[in-house]
Amino acid sequence: MAAAPRHDDGGQRPPRRGRLTPLLLCLLALGLGPLAAIAAAGDAQGGPPSGGGGLITTSTTGGSLTIGTTTLIASTTTTSAAGTTTTTCNEPAVGTVTTAGSGSGQSGAGSTTGGAGSSPPGSTTGGAGSSPPGSTTSGDCTVPPPAPIPAPPGNPFTRRGMWIWELPATDGGSLSAVIAQAHRYGIGTIYLKSGDGTAVWSQFNPNLVNALHAAHLHVCAWQYVYGNEPVLEAEVGAAAVRDGADCLVIDAESEYQGKYVQAQKYVRALRARIGARFPVALAGLAYVDYHPTFPYSVFLGPGGAQYNLPQMYWQDIGTSVDAVYAHTFTFNELYQRPIYPLGQLFSAPPTAAVRRFRSVGFAYRVTGLSWWDWQSAGLRQFDAISTRTGPIRDFHADRTVASLGRGAIGDLVVLAQEHLWNTPERVTIDGGFGPETEQAVAAFQAQAGLPVSGIVTPQTWLDLLKVPLPQITWVVRHGAVVAEVRG
Repeated sequence: MAAAPRHDDGGQRPPRRGRLTPLLLCLLALGLGPLAAIAAAGDAQGGPPSGGGGLITTSTTGGSLTIGTTTLIASTTTTSAAGTTTTTCNEPAVGTVTTAGSGSGQSGAGSTTGGAGSSPPGSTTGGAGSSPPGSTTSGDCTVPPPAPIPAPPGNPFTRRGMWIWELPATDGGSLSAVIAQAHRYGIGTIYLKSGDGTAVWSQFNPNLVNALHAAHLHVCAWQYVYGNEPVLEAEVGAAAVRDGADCLVIDAESEYQGKYVQAQKYVRALRARIGARFPVALAGLAYVDYHPTFPYSVFLGPGGAQYNLPQMYWQDIGTSVDAVYAHTFTFNELYQRPIYPLGQLFSAPPTAAVRRFRSVGFAYRVTGLSWWDWQSAGLRQFDAISTRTGPIRDFHADRTVASLGRGAIGDLVVLAQEHLWNTPERVTIDGGFGPETEQAVAAFQAQAGLPVSGIVTPQTWLDLLKVPLPQITWVVRHGAVVAEVRG
């Protein structure tokens, strides 16, 4: 049975870090079509002329790029009689234009450096010195980030959501077209890719966020993470929060299997930068039991994501809508995070299945759905996510959680062992359900007045999950991943 596909290249295609220039991405985000944007970028960077003047002009006084009447970087240089040269910034920047490559060793995550000195993450530097986060710099002209426009009220996860991978490939790269289509199909939250590993994607920027907020849309950033540089990946996520994201979604998949230490470093570094209460979600692989070494208990544990957006791609997994709900909820509900299913629109699933995915959600008391993804969905799929639907008559959700017994392995065993730690029968937290764990479960059941079986049954889970979790630090010792427990 195939695992769910990655949202982005996931190692199958090279990330578009150096393929689309920051300027081109910014132009596309402003609503220019791909051809016009390419022409504009060519003019601004000394490429072949786009021909004919008109829409695209290049300033001869300050080196600014103007689209219609909107100036990206505007500066005027004047020279006094005494020979003193002064540079004046005339207009605010339309958008941040930042990119970063992985492992360059030259600048921090999310910065692009064009000269001496260094710049903080989220800035673009065209010369020496540094500028405030979110500002745009060209030569001696630094423009502060735009004033934020408040987000619409409410929880973004409860609104109908649509995911965007590449903005230039979505509705021709026209932000106005994206907004119009969102309004037409009742989409309230847009999930836009903001980073890949240690690279910031410049399509996510404060001006785009402001435009979506002005259109009464929530905008959530999502980043694909690998676990190779977890602290830098956390900085990439934090940069999107500084750019005005209403929530941050962690897209962690197979690359993070076995990386408990890295997952904890990422979570702690992220929370140190964005605070404990900012809304974060995990969009992970839906079938927990198929990925036993994935650190769900870290990403969805204390200090981690408050929300769970499992990738419930029924057609790609090779199952039915009903089965993907039952299997996903059987395992994911044990992490005690609100579940907002992520449904499938790629590969042209039947519209009847898309509508059923919505209807089955009522039985599972789901209060919000989102869909992967905009650029691969046809109009029939857009119709299917927006046409009126309701609960299925006489359909009953399967809310039975998974049982664990001797021989079980994986992250749910880790979760059970963590809760057992604060009972009289402590066990080693190693993800393996052996005789020691079986005896501890039996002792817990006897103390709680439950039938003694040594199996973590659904009733046992109800009582066990009430036991507070210990403080755990994951470390590597002698080549093995080990849980160090305090208290």
